[in-house]
Amino acid sequence: MRADHKKIQRKLSIAKGQLEGISKMIDDDAYCIDVSNQLLAVITLLKHANNEILSAHLEHCFHQAKEGDDLNQKMKEVSSLLERMSK
Repeated sequence: MRADHKKIQRKLSIAKGQLEGISKMIDDDAYCIDVSNQLLAVITLLKHANNEILSAHLEHCFHQAKEGDDLNQKMKEVSSLLERMSK
């Protein structure tokens, strides 16, 4: 993976902390909208981390893929992933 490891790990650590906080909010019977807002914040953070990883993949793996089977396989992988992301 060519993405900035420190940057990705930082985002994942923040998301982990936020999830722990959300779990506590649920235990404390917090207001549903507040819980939902926090969940959306974690989802957004994870999407940003995922986008950075995908960008690095496209820049590195696609760039280095030779035409033919390797490139076709990379295209299928990304296409499948984008399809799953849109659901």
